[in-house]
Amino acid sequence: MSESRVVVTVIGPDRIGIVADVATLLARQNANILDINQKVMGGDIFAMTMLTDMKMTTVDFAELKRLLEEKGAELGLKIHAQHEDIFKFMHRI
Repeated sequence: MSESRVVVTVIGPDRIGIVADVATLLARQNANILDINQKVMGGDIFAMTMLTDMKMTTVDFAELKRLLEEKGAELGLKIHAQHEDIFKFMHRI
């Protein structure tokens, strides 16, 4: 596990362009998407999880988290970011 890896989760009403909008925000901060999983549940609920690498980002974690949350509010989605180790600890079986 690396502190530079961040899990980004997105949930909300499905619409065209969600992946592009979130990926664009991450790219502008120089965050690298390592893995992505997205699904539309029940025909209208969008859910996505991304594993990102922040080694080369232009902002710190707190600022990236704030930017993602603002983008979520703008798009009517919940976007949350947390360090990979915290995510794994919270979701262990």
